Amino acid sequence: MSTDTEDQKKENTIVIDNGRIEDIEEFRAPEALYADLLKRLEAYGRPVDTTLIEKAYKTASAFHRGQERKSGEPYLIHPLCVAIILADLEMDEETIAAGILHDVVEDTVMTIDELTVEFGREVAFLVDGVTKLSKIQYSTDKLDLQAENLRKMFLAMAHDMRVIMIKLSDRLHNMRTLSYHSREKQIEIARETLDIYAPIAQRLGISKIKVELEDLCLKYLEPEDYKNLSEMINSRKYEREQVVQSIVDEVSRHMKEAGISAKIDGRAKHFFSIYKKMKNQNKTLDQIYDLFAVRIIVASVKDCYAALGVIHEMYKPIPGRFKDYIAVPKANMYQSLHTTLAGANGVPFEIQIRTFEMHRTAEYGIAAHWKYKEASNGHKVGNEEEEKLNWLQQILDWQQELPDNREYMKLLKSDLDLFSDSVYCFTPAGDVKNLPAGSTPVDFAYSIHSAVGNRMIGARVNGKLVTINYTIKNGDVIEIITSQSSRGPSRDWLSIVKSPQARSKIQQFFKGEDKAENIEHGKELFAAYCKARNINPQELTEPAFVELLLKKYRFRDWDNVMAAVGHGALKEGQVVNRLLEYKTDYDRLHISDEDIYNELAEKQAKSAHSGKKHPASGDRGITINGIDGVSVRFPKCCSPLPGDDIIGYVTRGRGVTVHRRDCVNISTIPEDEKDRLVEASWQDTDISTGERAYTAEVTVYATTRPGLLADISKCISDSGMEIRSLNTRTSRHGTVTMNLNFDVKGRAEANIMIGKLKNIDNVLDVKRNTGKSAL
Repeated sequence: MSTDTEDQKKENTIVIDNGRIEDIEEFRAPEALYADLLKRLEAYGRPVDTTLIEKAYKTASAFHRGQERKSGEPYLIHPLCVAIILADLEMDEETIAAGILHDVVEDTVMTIDELTVEFGREVAFLVDGVTKLSKIQYSTDKLDLQAENLRKMFLAMAHDMRVIMIKLSDRLHNMRTLSYHSREKQIEIARETLDIYAPIAQRLGISKIKVELEDLCLKYLEPEDYKNLSEMINSRKYEREQVVQSIVDEVSRHMKEAGISAKIDGRAKHFFSIYKKMKNQNKTLDQIYDLFAVRIIVASVKDCYAALGVIHEMYKPIPGRFKDYIAVPKANMYQSLHTTLAGANGVPFEIQIRTFEMHRTAEYGIAAHWKYKEASNGHKVGNEEEEKLNWLQQILDWQQELPDNREYMKLLKSDLDLFSDSVYCFTPAGDVKNLPAGSTPVDFAYSIHSAVGNRMIGARVNGKLVTINYTIKNGDVIEIITSQSSRGPSRDWLSIVKSPQARSKIQQFFKGEDKAENIEHGKELFAAYCKARNINPQELTEPAFVELLLKKYRFRDWDNVMAAVGHGALKEGQVVNRLLEYKTDYDRLHISDEDIYNELAEKQAKSAHSGKKHPASGDRGITINGIDGVSVRFPKCCSPLPGDDIIGYVTRGRGVTVHRRDCVNISTIPEDEKDRLVEASWQDTDISTGERAYTAEVTVYATTRPGLLADISKCISDSGMEIRSLNTRTSRHGTVTMNLNFDVKGRAEANIMIGKLKNIDNVLDVKRNTGKSAL
């Protein structure tokens, strides 16, 4: 074995960091960031064709021009920082290009079809995989949208793992710049990151991203704990660095004497891992001793075990604290030897020993091995990496089995829970199974196959019969006893299993067994819900509406929907409300313009018959030259509303006419008439009180489509406002100009309605009228 080189000696130092991917300077010009990206690509150690990347940069620059992030920086900085993170992971050219373009479909006018034409199907697929389903509308809370976005992402991820690499890089940069969001948004994004994205990074073995996401989440979710932890750790930083450096120096000397070439460094454990240990073990920071670890990186597996022997001669190993992840790798491909030792002063510390290849895998996970990386040199990756993604297949199975988004999200978060510990055990054939801590032989059986779990009648652990609620320990060899005559699992098993997979498969068994009964029960619940709300169920179950429902919840037929309602996977209210949405949309699209006009005429007739009058005279809440109660009138040219900046004009024989100051007629008044202008102001502009005694006049510009008029009318009436008049004209080019008069309490309410009208599909602009006739 060779000894250390001079370069390796320099590397045998303490490195106190949190594993963060190299920091990206904020507020750097996009040109500087792009130059930085090119430098990182040059360091790949292989030729990189930047043609596609340069084209992506120019395209993103053009489409994001003028856009800014909440920080005030040009929006283009974000996709470039995402691309730099991807380059640090040494992703291929297509992934880098997709990282630069990942927001152009979601946040600009570029479409996925245009992207496909310009960059090909591969890049377009990657971009589409991380594009949110922002156009989908949901009647409930954000959970539906979150679940549907995740379902889409996992499907794309199963087809191409590079999708999740882009998404993780995108989320990492968003977390780095989270300080510019509101506190509420910070909590929302950080919680989703800790529940979903950090665990995915862990499953994929990408510690470079995982540790930084976790620490940033802790910073925003538990700011006081994060601050206190940071202060306590930093207060002892110098002392700890001295201890670690002495260990590194001592280990380096012994490795050299043993003839083992090694790179040795010390690192502080990141905040979240310390916080997790404190929470799980109910300890204070003073009771956590292994706040740092020493890492030994060698050339071969043989050297790993040789180094372990040297270490155990130097320090006393703590019993039960040795883990051989080389012989038994973690599910995310992580390999290393972990041993906890008693230091010279009695303080425990951990040493990790691995090869350079293992270290690369530990840092970059699946990104270091995935098959697309091997295509360039002709070597194909076997099934080993794909076998590490069994958890992803389980999630895809849940997407088929769990139509209810709440149940799906609950199971997903439970499976990805970062605070849960795990145990590893063996099949009789020596295959390793990783299960949640506290798992039973039932969990083990279902981890093999649902058929094994359904036929299980007993288990042996290490050759001895055990009860089915036995708690599995690390290293147990488990044999499942099955019988063809077994009637299936017991419902009691649901109370003892720990893994989401086992729970889901047991529930699926009972759903299938009791399907006929569940269908009838579901139909009864559906009918009762409709009856209680005076809804005709036959109108809701039209084939067109049912087909949309089946597509939404991924069911084969109506009976399966009713079965899901019967066993509780879906709530009858969810089904009815979704069908009502489909029916309302259908009715809205099929109502004629004539129907709308007739309805307006009917409303106006009822208003006239009831004696309700729209005020046209009186003081109207106006103060003229500081005097209240002056009789005023409003002209039709600008229709002033409470809250508008107004001015009075003394009209011969008709008193004072009140205009908006920006009225065309006021701005064009002759000089010799200006002495007739008088100061005017509103007595009260509070729209929360009073009647809608004023008329807002607006013009809507839109492109024609079926149901446009119905949507506009519904938008106003749903807000409790009354339409006074409406007329439209459509050009031969399909452009619609619509003049609307509706009652409001004041300017603020009119502006709110204008905002709502602008959000209607095909509406191009909405403007208040500013004047059209002479004084």
